[in-house]
Amino acid sequence: MIPGLTGKSEMIVKEEDLAGRLGDVPVGVLSTPRLIQLLETAAIEAIRDHLSADQVSLGTEMRVRHLSATPPGMKVTANALLKGVENNRLFFLVDAYDEKEKVAEGEHVRVLVSKEQFLEKVKKKRAR
Repeated sequence: MIPGLTGKSEMIVKEEDLAGRLGDVPVGVLSTPRLIQLLETAAIEAIRDHLSADQVSLGTEMRVRHLSATPPGMKVTANALLKGVENNRLFFLVDAYDEKEKVAEGEHVRVLVSKEQFLEKVKKKRAR
């Protein structure tokens, strides 16, 4: 993996993406969990073409500041920049913008693991 790789992910905020769907929050704006998913997708896009067939990347950390609310119907674009690589750990800077302003910024960490070993570990856990 090479620092400097970038990825992007976009969405239009829909009813199912709203904070009000999470429970007692009667707010019709993009939820933080859905925003985090968009940021993570941007990081995955940054490295997608650089993974070997036997590798998978797993998100392990996300630190994000949700800066501004985004109403339904607005487009949100998330960006990820691979800032550093340490062994099998990938460090990303992430941010997101809606049509009006910056709505999020943060850091994300992913690890590269063997797909086969990871699936075997999940299989063993399920069997316990």
